[in-house]
Amino acid sequence: MDETDKRLVSALRHNARASLSELASLLGLTRATVRIRMTKLQERGDILGFSVVMKEDVQSDPVKGLMMIAIQGRGTDRIMRQLSGMPELRRVYSTNGRWDVIVEIGTATLEDFDQVLTQVRRLDGVNASETSLLLSTRKAS
Repeated sequence: MDETDKRLVSALRHNARASLSELASLLGLTRATVRIRMTKLQERGDILGFSVVMKEDVQSDPVKGLMMIAIQGRGTDRIMRQLSGMPELRRVYSTNGRWDVIVEIGTATLEDFDQVLTQVRRLDGVNASETSLLLSTRKAS
């Protein structure tokens, strides 16, 4: 992918519904060049598709964090099911290494965040945890 392709992808990430004319004008290219480059990016698999971002997808929780969890014994599947049912947990990842599970937490207040941590730590089989608050976003996808 050359620099022009990267600029095109960046423009599409900003607005995937932009017309070929808008993209061409923004990038200083012809419509035909933009169309050809988009087609090649899709054919090579660099662009896999386009999606819709809903308002609730981008509303940020005022308090966000990552909690790494170690699980005792063979309770991972059961605990993953319990975690998946907690609405404050935005994502639940299985992983390897020191931690068995990593969860993204999002709440309205620090008090709510603390309650979620307590709730997770009380799950039978949670052996240890470590939590980091997310302070600012430097790069978003």
